[in-house]
Amino acid sequence: MSTEMLGVIGIVVVLLLIFLRVPLAISMLFVPLLGVYLVKGQKPLETIIDTILWEQSSNYLLSTIPMFILMGEFIFLSGISTELFSTARKWFGRVRGGLAMSTVGASAMFAASSGSSVATTGTMGVVALKEMTKYDYNKSLASGSIISGGTLGILIPPSTMFIVYGMITEQSVGQLLIAGIIPGILLTIFFTLTIWISIVIKPTLAPRGKRYSIKEKLIATRSLIWIIVVFLIVIGGMYLGFFGPTEAGGVGATATFIIALIRRKLTYASLAQALRNTLKTTGFIFAIILGAFVLNYFLAITKVPIMLARFFTNIGLSPIGVVLLIIFMYILLGAIMDELAMVVITMPIVIPIIETLGFDLIWFGVIIVLVCQLALITPPVGMNIYVLKGVAPEVRLVEIYRGALIFILPIILLLLILSFFPELTLYLPNKMMLNQ
Repeated sequence: MSTEMLGVIGIVVVLLLIFLRVPLAISMLFVPLLGVYLVKGQKPLETIIDTILWEQSSNYLLSTIPMFILMGEFIFLSGISTELFSTARKWFGRVRGGLAMSTVGASAMFAASSGSSVATTGTMGVVALKEMTKYDYNKSLASGSIISGGTLGILIPPSTMFIVYGMITEQSVGQLLIAGIIPGILLTIFFTLTIWISIVIKPTLAPRGKRYSIKEKLIATRSLIWIIVVFLIVIGGMYLGFFGPTEAGGVGATATFIIALIRRKLTYASLAQALRNTLKTTGFIFAIILGAFVLNYFLAITKVPIMLARFFTNIGLSPIGVVLLIIFMYILLGAIMDELAMVVITMPIVIPIIETLGFDLIWFGVIIVLVCQLALITPPVGMNIYVLKGVAPEVRLVEIYRGALIFILPIILLLLILSFFPELTLYLPNKMMLNQ
């Protein structure tokens, strides 16, 4: 059997194990390690265990992940996330559909200090859905605004998905995080326009809300100050070159810890819970990243990426046509796979193709995060759908599915725009002052 065929069989077996519900990290470690043994023998296998697993597990950049996760945990327990929706509601709630638009806006603000789509969806699901149900909003529109707003957690920096992508592809994590800002703003606007257009077409989807005075609006705005300060310190510091992403994570975690103390929301019990949640999520992500590096090595020695790169460059499509084909592949995969699994398994195969075609890997990182956002809300596997169902069991799954389908369109639209106008993604990263 040729090494290329062994590589293809290895990929198929990894996917099969994942579909059989074998833990992702185990699937990604067991098959490649066995494959390396079959191709190279025992000595090379021992070498990669000593080098790849040990060296990557002690990579300083990995410490960025727990810091950003902890940052989101402190923001959540400080109570700011619920106040964000309250502020947006007082400013925009009077507009027909304003509560749904406020949900998207509050999700974008929370994403700027969280980095997690699950945390954003869960928080807004608890807070916003009650308000929209109270004012008799259509449940599909309400659900769609919550789960779509939740996806902004992995696009607007800080984002753990950008960190994972950056480590696997050896790209600047700082540039990747900054690259998410303009697409994040555009997608927030597109989600809001989607709500507005839906209500123009069918006004019964949402009523007008309560009117608030200017004084009440200004008082409510004070809660935004905390998020703005954290965002400016963390993202502004990276953009201006004062520190790199690893230091930014530590600065952000410290800043949000101080905010929780100032607001008197931090107790021994809540601190312990925040640390437990951070350790649990970090361990899961670390195991997957290490599995991805072993899979990278296995695919490299079996030459599968080179074989596929030749195939894609010889099928007669233009470079942008190949990219659109890859995006379509990810849309299909996103409907049946977890978004993190989808990325770490396909990157060793897709990245050589993108490099051969001459595309920028920072730009492609944003494209990948956008297709991950699609995966988060695409039935039947979309994670955000089930997070919302978990915090709001009274909403039927079919209603959440209907809401998800509406908000798939703006993500696809942004994917197309960025595919033809990559400078929208690369403008800020190219201007930033990198910290060495």
